[in-house]
Amino acid sequence: MSEDRSKILEETIKRLLRRGASSNLQKIVNKTHAADLSVIFRNLSVNSQRRLFDMINDYEQRAVLLSELSEYTVTEFIETIEVDELLDVFDHMPADDVADLIADLPRDKADAVLEKMNTEESEEVEDLLSYDDDTAGGIMVPDFVALSEEITAREAIESLQKDFPDVEMPFYLYVVDDHERLVGVVSLRQLVVVKPATPLKEFMTTDIFSVKTDVDQEEVAQIVARYDILAVPVVDDNNRLMGIVTVDDVIDIFRQEATEDILKMAGVGEEFVETQSVMSSTRIRLPWLFASCIGGILAFFIIGHFEDSLKQVTYLAAFLPVIMGMGGNIGTQSSTIVVRGLATGRLVSDDLRHVVSKELCIGVILGTIYGGLIAVAAQIRFGAELNTAMLSVSVGLAVLSSMSIAALVGSLVPMIFGRINIDPAVATGPFVTTSIDIISVYCYFRIATHLLGL
Repeated sequence: MSEDRSKILEETIKRLLRRGASSNLQKIVNKTHAADLSVIFRNLSVNSQRRLFDMINDYEQRAVLLSELSEYTVTEFIETIEVDELLDVFDHMPADDVADLIADLPRDKADAVLEKMNTEESEEVEDLLSYDDDTAGGIMVPDFVALSEEITAREAIESLQKDFPDVEMPFYLYVVDDHERLVGVVSLRQLVVVKPATPLKEFMTTDIFSVKTDVDQEEVAQIVARYDILAVPVVDDNNRLMGIVTVDDVIDIFRQEATEDILKMAGVGEEFVETQSVMSSTRIRLPWLFASCIGGILAFFIIGHFEDSLKQVTYLAAFLPVIMGMGGNIGTQSSTIVVRGLATGRLVSDDLRHVVSKELCIGVILGTIYGGLIAVAAQIRFGAELNTAMLSVSVGLAVLSSMSIAALVGSLVPMIFGRINIDPAVATGPFVTTSIDIISVYCYFRIATHLLGL
């Protein structure tokens, strides 16, 4: 739904809520897709959310709505729903989404829901809850099509129609042996183009991309993206098929991981801002800003060390912002590119030499261009007053060294972090920018002091 349409719909619903126009409101709610309603829900009070939810006649749409709500919104809203009503909605939801919602419930309510579920459903959900949230086991769907390798294409189609009418991802049929071990996969296209009497084992694909239950969800997403598949099977240590991770979950993973990386790079934690209290946000940001504070103090002492140089040529201070700014910008660019490459799997830690040398070359080239440009500006502005070209040369070389070192640090630090299994995103924020500021200031005054004979 476009942003303009979403805005109009939100304003219309809020206006009808204020007027109490329940009849008109119900018509709009039931004609609007639940995914679109989820966007509007986050800007409504809990009471208004409850009114809209009760107006949805289709339980499948209610299930979609709960699945699409953000963690912060659903945690508050789900408290208003009684256990029996929740069970009616959960009957229309995939087991993995049910597990996610139950994990957000208070312990007593979660236990009550699991107790009232039928045995088969509760066992599926409890199995999913036993895995870590960010692993393949935690995000997999336990509903899939698994057939014996001995049956024919005709029998497989009949089984699909009879035994698997509600499976979420029927595009792939997974083939298992007598011990439930994954041995092959068949696509729906393969199934309908072969002769009906052909056994699955004769045309199934045996080169299968699968993951273990404890594999990180980011790695699962990379496999789906790399090989352009709609789902990836999840197996245990004995290669028995446990579930599948579908492409819609992969999209959510990429969105979640990208958000976490951006928040880490900014030094504000991993959670959405709206899920944090004032004190929680303050506590998370405090150590990151402390790193910047220490860097600023070090830069202060460096500048103080060159106080005599500044007294002799006060114009040196005028170029500090541009030198630090250019270094900080290219350092952030380099680190962002590297972090993104590592997150998407396009770069690996073994590429360290190639990546760092490439970014260093780019830093040198850009530093030469902008160093020359700023040197010319310095000569035009201050050359006549100081009657020396050394100030311009000092500024130009300082920009060159600042941008070159920044590109080197910005690419090297995330690569090293990745190699020692520390999240590279944490290196991008205060650590890289602060170190670049310190190095830039030191190089600038060291070069200027030497060339100007101060």
